[in-house]
Amino acid sequence: MAGKESEELAGMFREDDDQDQGSPDAKEPENGQIEVDGPAKNKRFGVMESFRRSLRLPRDYLTLQKKGSKGKAGTENQGNDLCDAIDAKTSPSLSMEPSSKNDTTDPAQSPQSPRSPQSPRSPQSPRSPKSQPKHYRTQSDSNLGLKIKESFKHRLSVRKPLVSMKVKTPQQEPSQATEYVAEAKIPEVIERPEVRDSYILPEIPAIPLSVMQINKLIEMEVLEEAYVNLLSLRVEFSCDMEAVGGDASHKELNHKKKDLDLLYVALRNKVVEIVRQSNAFPSRNKELLVFVARIIQEEERREGEPGGMSRWREAWKMAVHDGLKDSVDSVHLEGREQNASWLAVHLGLLGKAIVRDLEKVKGELQGSYPPSFNVFETYVMCCHDVIGQHLKKILEDVKELREYYHLLEFIIHQYKSERIMGSFSLRPEMKEELRTLPLEDGFLERLEDNYCGRLREDVASFLTGVIKLEYDDMWKEGKRPEIEEEFYTSQIHMDIWTNIMGNIKGSRKIDVTLEQKVTRACLEELQHFPERFLAEFNQWSCTLSDSTLWTEYHMTYINSFSALREHTQSYSESSQAEVDQLCKEVDKLISRLNQALLENFMSNIKPFLRRMMTRKWLSNDEDFMQLVKEIVTLSNQCEHLRPPHVQTFVNDVHFHVVKEYISQLMKNIYSCKNRKNERAANKLSKQWDQLKELFKEMNSTSDWLHPVGDYLSKIIGQKNKSDIKNNLQPLIDDYPDFSKRHLSAVLYFRGMIRDRERQLILRRFSELRRNAGNTGSRQRALFSEIQATVNTDCLANVPIPCLPLTGN
Repeated sequence: MAGKESEELAGMFREDDDQDQGSPDAKEPENGQIEVDGPAKNKRFGVMESFRRSLRLPRDYLTLQKKGSKGKAGTENQGNDLCDAIDAKTSPSLSMEPSSKNDTTDPAQSPQSPRSPQSPRSPQSPRSPKSQPKHYRTQSDSNLGLKIKESFKHRLSVRKPLVSMKVKTPQQEPSQATEYVAEAKIPEVIERPEVRDSYILPEIPAIPLSVMQINKLIEMEVLEEAYVNLLSLRVEFSCDMEAVGGDASHKELNHKKKDLDLLYVALRNKVVEIVRQSNAFPSRNKELLVFVARIIQEEERREGEPGGMSRWREAWKMAVHDGLKDSVDSVHLEGREQNASWLAVHLGLLGKAIVRDLEKVKGELQGSYPPSFNVFETYVMCCHDVIGQHLKKILEDVKELREYYHLLEFIIHQYKSERIMGSFSLRPEMKEELRTLPLEDGFLERLEDNYCGRLREDVASFLTGVIKLEYDDMWKEGKRPEIEEEFYTSQIHMDIWTNIMGNIKGSRKIDVTLEQKVTRACLEELQHFPERFLAEFNQWSCTLSDSTLWTEYHMTYINSFSALREHTQSYSESSQAEVDQLCKEVDKLISRLNQALLENFMSNIKPFLRRMMTRKWLSNDEDFMQLVKEIVTLSNQCEHLRPPHVQTFVNDVHFHVVKEYISQLMKNIYSCKNRKNERAANKLSKQWDQLKELFKEMNSTSDWLHPVGDYLSKIIGQKNKSDIKNNLQPLIDDYPDFSKRHLSAVLYFRGMIRDRERQLILRRFSELRRNAGNTGSRQRALFSEIQATVNTDCLANVPIPCLPLTGN
């Protein structure tokens, strides 16, 4: 029987070959199917139509085709083997004996023939499902086998011209294989008709195939045939429901319901599989997608009818989503251990994969769907969601600052740029509003916060490294600071600000909002640096024995942090609170460095000042000359201190030198008796003039301090004691904080200890002070910071009438 079947199929293929070669007399086969003459047949089965049908060949055909040989005989053998395979797949338990052209027996009268003139599929003998005998399901099985064999016969006849092409063999060169591929793709470049939303559903068979056969067709991806039979089975189920009145306990009805459910599950799984793989294999699946779209449309139209399945469009979109996810997951991703630039490389490959997938959708898949599916837009939206989930997963592995930067740059700029979503190859389908990547609420903010948090850690680490570098380059070796543009210079402020500016400018390229966050983060972290630096510097400088070097370092860092403060002022508008707080910290550091300089200088001159206004001072200038030497040295160093801090520091030095110098008069440790007061006044005046010149050369603006030495020298140098009362008013006017105690101490130095004239002078001073009131500037407070020694003389408070009158 198998031999007869193979002989008949071989004859059928030979007959088909004759028709393709121009035989005009195509005869009606004896299987009940009407076959049109050659020209009409060629019109129906044109090259494009036959090529489309060939895409629905089962996998067994591809396997058998490799076993065939070239030429007409090879085609016949392929047809015989293929039909045997179809028999085994479609009707494994059915024994068929198709009639050949030379068979004289009428197949309609043969008891072995599976076909009859009154075939259930024939329109001349329609029968309802209720009156159909059980064996007609088997007749449908045989019809299916012969029909598929006949369909494959026509496909092979159309493919005959391709037999002469250069097929790749193990002996051929790669260039020959390339030539074959180019020739084989010729039918694909033929313009395809547009798939419209409206369509004509193929005729639904009156009697459906069996469940196994429908399932087999689904597995073989013969979707059109499988679906119309599934609809026929669904109609049959609906009629049975009406017949039994919807009795849910009806056994046969329940079986049919389960069969329908199983078949619909199988069909949906196949549809999902085809859609999911359509982007990976567009050439293979684009014809199947036409049937997929029709199935979805028809199921949506029939939604609500018994026996069906809902939410087909959602399943299709999910399949599109999963297919894109498979593509994204396949993009190469290295670890940080293998490649430090792993994320930048991955995002670059990811962008290329996105463009490649969407180009396939636009160029190959979009034409397989009706316009109502909005295929390109659907793919783009699914791509957005897949990429968003992928980036969310990647974020868990991001640790370094540059990795956060690459991720932000990809999301905000690269994704919608011409490199990816704005690619020219995706236009005009890619609309402007579709290019931006939508993310979950809070995702971008969380990513930016993570970026700023990591940035703060890096800035803190960098600032620690700055201190260490300063120690290694400067402090450890005791290297003197460089003088640049006449000022002591350290690169510490440039190193810091270069790093801060680099981070701010980098964030500005991504987003203005991110720039503001980064600016605040950097300034906040920088607020802790002045105190940390000062603690490290003081710990080292306290062991430095070279006072000159110690001073130069302090002036250097006053200059550096002053420059750093100026840099931060440029961000006052965008980060006012952070800038103000940082300036406070910097000002605090500069003030402490200034104070340390002043205290160090005063500590250096203290031994020389302590011996002023003594007997040795009166006869020896050595201590004063040492004082002048220290002031000159400091003056030379101050030339390398940047304004405005140099002015503040010079004024402070001027004030404290004057204060300490005058304080020696207030200690009651020496009295100029026996007319030594004139010598003392003369020396005081000369030294005072020299001090004034020194501080004028240092550009001190505290000129209000200049007269005090002259006033005091006049009081001390007066020959006639009574004339002292006439020199009190200028002193009171310019220095309202000059008190009676201070005057008493000056009179003691003058040599006036317990005489009557002293009391008269003090009384006159009291009167002048009462008349002056609170006049004078409190900013010029000098004597309030000078402690005067209290005169413990028992006669100090004796009433004036009780004191003897003494001459000068």
